[in-house]
Amino acid sequence: MSNLELPEMEADILERMIEVRRHLHRNPELSNAEEKTQAYLKKALEREGITGVKEVAGYGLTVDIVGSKAKSNRKVAIRADIDALPITEESGVDFASANPGVMHACGHDAHSAMVFATAAHLHRTRASFGGTVRLIFQPAEEAEPLGGRRVVEEGLLDDVDGAIGIHVDPYTQSGKIAVGSGPYTLACDIFDVIVSGASAHAAKPSEGIDAIAAACAMVTEIQKIVARETDPYDPLVVSITGIEGGGAYNVIADKVHLKGTIRSGSEATRQRAQRRLGEILRGVAQSHQVQVDLKIVRGEPPVVNDAELTQIVSESAAASFGEANVLKAPGWTAADDFGFYSEKRPSVYFRLGIRSEDKGSIYPLHHPKFRVDETALPVGAVTLVATAKRFLAQQDAS
Repeated sequence: MSNLELPEMEADILERMIEVRRHLHRNPELSNAEEKTQAYLKKALEREGITGVKEVAGYGLTVDIVGSKAKSNRKVAIRADIDALPITEESGVDFASANPGVMHACGHDAHSAMVFATAAHLHRTRASFGGTVRLIFQPAEEAEPLGGRRVVEEGLLDDVDGAIGIHVDPYTQSGKIAVGSGPYTLACDIFDVIVSGASAHAAKPSEGIDAIAAACAMVTEIQKIVARETDPYDPLVVSITGIEGGGAYNVIADKVHLKGTIRSGSEATRQRAQRRLGEILRGVAQSHQVQVDLKIVRGEPPVVNDAELTQIVSESAAASFGEANVLKAPGWTAADDFGFYSEKRPSVYFRLGIRSEDKGSIYPLHHPKFRVDETALPVGAVTLVATAKRFLAQQDAS
């Protein structure tokens, strides 16, 4: 069986899927700035004869595909994220980013292309299922203000019975489906810290208050929240991801900006980490005689996979590709604003393996050399279709 002769998916749609993915990869846009991406995807959907495409959540899109096999009020949503990252591409592919400093380094171009193919196929095969599939092309998964939060706020999930998300996985062999029930990603919060001291001549540091020295002590002490205060079986990551201060060789810095992220697996741990971060910063500030200001932005909740939907994904993928290609896999420490979906409705978030030594798909997410093995994308699209149809059919039968 060739890659363009998979069950339940037309060859011309799969070919168009690759065209869509490569166009989006060549023309990436950052979070909350996906204007051209929105326009391109809308035109691509309408070219397939799909009507009723709506602009939502800023630069997002949604459209309902209604099956005619049987009358049904059941609805399932399928999410694709569409934004890119502020990364300079080094992948070497022929269709590399033409937007300097911006890259689809997390596979959102692939997600959008697979959900496009899903929409096109469902539109052509409306007579084969009952119920409604709502396709959501969501902006701003990577940065605040998060698109997933806005999707929920705009009521796009109010009338659906479940939601499905997909993400490419460079750690799993290409073409395999990885999924598991329960917690599947971590919650994500971001924080900014301003440390304020007093300037002085670098030759007379005693006449000032060194904000850099204080900030360095803060970075060290913050690590103990995880290393010495948290049970190893309780997921928590606290990372300082930026430090900026000073500007001259001969001046003691009076201000330093730290930024970072907290990733947590439970609400209790999330709140404790936030509280301890503030306590540690204030304690170090006092000992170093500096002032400190902390701002925490609460981000996406963890994705929690519904057991029934997880089983439906496993069964759907196994029916099309064999049980050996479906892995019962634990979650990962990355965050995803699909957590807003799973907080609102029963949801499943599954991973599509794209790791291929031959295709150079060996680099992690958010890496400038990140690549997607495109031969895996039909597996993802077929699994999305089969999962949606199976979910709607099982609900109708209940």
